[in-house]
Amino acid sequence: MEIQRINSYVDKRFSEKVLLQHGCFLADDIPYEVEIISDHEAIIRGENKHIYQEIIENFRFFTPHITKFYNMDGQLVREYPQEQLLNICLDEIQPSQFFIDEDKIDAVSTFIQKSQDIIIQVLRFEGRYISLDGHTRLYYAAMKEWSVVRAVVIEALDEWAIRFAEEARKRKIFTPKDMVMVCHSEYEEKWNRFCDDFLAAGEE
Repeated sequence: MEIQRINSYVDKRFSEKVLLQHGCFLADDIPYEVEIISDHEAIIRGENKHIYQEIIENFRFFTPHITKFYNMDGQLVREYPQEQLLNICLDEIQPSQFFIDEDKIDAVSTFIQKSQDIIIQVLRFEGRYISLDGHTRLYYAAMKEWSVVRAVVIEALDEWAIRFAEEARKRKIFTPKDMVMVCHSEYEEKWNRFCDDFLAAGEE
């Protein structure tokens, strides 16, 4: 079975709210949604309940702090141990990304109302934290002049994240506010091209 995460914000097969949360998936071209309803809960919906577990696993790769999943009837589908959330100052976070897509900023502004709404994954490294995801949300926090966000600390070493963070530092990006916001087309061209070239070079 092929499961594909939808990264677009416009797709008539899905609800706009869940698209903005990046909780939409296709499993063999059949749509499924995972809608976040609290800082640790979500509702999953879709045609085949037998593959909910696979959808949830794909979803939790990006959002390990969501640990309780319910179906549309309110029945618990799956529960995981609760992740510890830490409060981390923005200045302690080293981005592993350079550019921010302004379209994504518009999207997160629709559901991020306060700093506590921002939960990211980080890796401890050299007395600070490398952000593994959520760069748009971090930049939005910097725009709003919020000083603290919440995070899940990932203990497994991520060498690629460290290498990307090193590349960010070479570009004088040391905190989320140092990232550069660009239009969607420029983001697609610059960031995607860098990632493709960087990963290809690393595999040589």
